[in-house]
Amino acid sequence: MKERAAAEWNITAEQVEWSDGCAINLAGEGKLTVAEICAHADRTGGQITGRGNINARGAGPSFAVHLADVEVDPETGRTSVIRYTAAQDAGKAIHPSYVEGQYQGGAAQGIGWALNEEYIYNADGHLENPGFLDYRIPLASDLPMIDAIIVEVPNAFHPFGVRGVGESGIIPPLAAVGTAVARAADIVVTDLPLSPPRVLKAILEKAG
Repeated sequence: MKERAAAEWNITAEQVEWSDGCAINLAGEGKLTVAEICAHADRTGGQITGRGNINARGAGPSFAVHLADVEVDPETGRTSVIRYTAAQDAGKAIHPSYVEGQYQGGAAQGIGWALNEEYIYNADGHLENPGFLDYRIPLASDLPMIDAIIVEVPNAFHPFGVRGVGESGIIPPLAAVGTAVARAADIVVTDLPLSPPRVLKAILEKAG
């Protein structure tokens, strides 16, 4: 970049100083930003390319808190998630919309584990629900809009301050949904998933 700025000013590269993202003309007055240098690249040497890489070893832990509001039908045991909020520390959200997608995807999968997803085997050990017609995963119509709250506490051990966001989001939904169902239906929850037959059985057992 110093060479390109020097060509623009018709001076030597030694007469250019780089400071605060700009080239400073030490032989006179003036400065050029990166955008300005690139805009004149056609007359100062052609396209500008660069390359860099890092081996980031400073993994930082991530923290998440999830809140679930649910309704339980006492006649069928069916649970409906009516509101869901996922808050998580991303360290530094370089691409916020992607980070939100990770939070929402993790929450959706975790809700599925909490309410429906289960392998069912018969007495001979054969899987009875090997396809998605029988292995119930959440659909868009099963879930509310998942509110994502991005918390940013930079990871001091990483050059960009980031934390992993793809794993933590799938853990809290099981406890959040399980606790919400337990309170909504006034039952004790010890096993997941909380499928309608299992919830209904717990409701009936409590009623005597």
